[in-house]
Amino acid sequence: MSEFLEPFERMLEDVSTPAAVRAIERGGSPDAMWQAFAESGFLDALVPEERGGAGLALADIQPLWMALGRHAVPLPVGETMIARALLDGAPDGPVALAVAAPGQSVVVPFGLVAAYMLIESDCALHMVEASGALTGVVASLAARMTCNDLPSPHSTAPTSGLRPIAAILRAALIAGASGRVTEMTAAYANERVQFGKPIGRQQALQQQMAIMAEEMVAARIASQLGCAGGFPPSLVAAATAKAIASRAAARVAATAHAVHGAIGISEEHDLQLFTRRLHEWRLADGSESYWNGLLGRERLVSDARSVDFVRAHLQPEAATG
Repeated sequence: MSEFLEPFERMLEDVSTPAAVRAIERGGSPDAMWQAFAESGFLDALVPEERGGAGLALADIQPLWMALGRHAVPLPVGETMIARALLDGAPDGPVALAVAAPGQSVVVPFGLVAAYMLIESDCALHMVEASGALTGVVASLAARMTCNDLPSPHSTAPTSGLRPIAAILRAALIAGASGRVTEMTAAYANERVQFGKPIGRQQALQQQMAIMAEEMVAARIASQLGCAGGFPPSLVAAATAKAIASRAAARVAATAHAVHGAIGISEEHDLQLFTRRLHEWRLADGSESYWNGLLGRERLVSDARSVDFVRAHLQPEAATG
């Protein structure tokens, strides 16, 4: 997988710098950054080879999605990969994802910088030009939109719907951003000197950071499990990935700000670029409460033993091997 991840990381380091992220959040044009993604070919990574794409498996894409979170990319790159994989003839330009009933108002991540929105409504997928109102959250790129007067469906929705696919994307983004935040926090704790020694030597702070690292690793493993099956993912795999990642997002962000103190919430510090996204992605497409409830219902209707249930849904090859 390194042959894909390494050039992808290099591109992100060039185009998604903190300065570039801030510029787009302040209303600057995202066109130059988007052009780099469009020319890279990575947007067709999930598209089957017979349709001109790379035909990569979901497990191969997961590290790329984590990299998007690690660099706080302010564009719906993962969403566009999904839209192109699901639809023949998807339009050029960034695509955001939404699930909404007719007349329902929803918050769409990256809606303000998307050219199109792929909307699931009544078990069908509709492609519309992006339009939406500000959410009122400072520097957020999400948009609030109301699902009215949709055009004819582009295709039917996947069996489990669009939300599980979006959920595993959010889980991967959270895992990537959590890794970056953990690294930043460890570096700060070793640099910040108080009472003659780095604060990272304080036992109480070390304990907090150890728990933070555990949550970060849990989010990464959960994301990998969610992407280990086929595309689209199973409902249980998506629920597991998003529930654990969403829980980790809140804990990682809280610990990072506790260690950094007041400087971490300042606009000029890069930490808030990532922790704001952790909180946004935690809620997007359902928080941990939503997915834990769904996961519990799926378990209760199954006659399988718990170990067999986990193997069947999170290790499909073990169930058939």
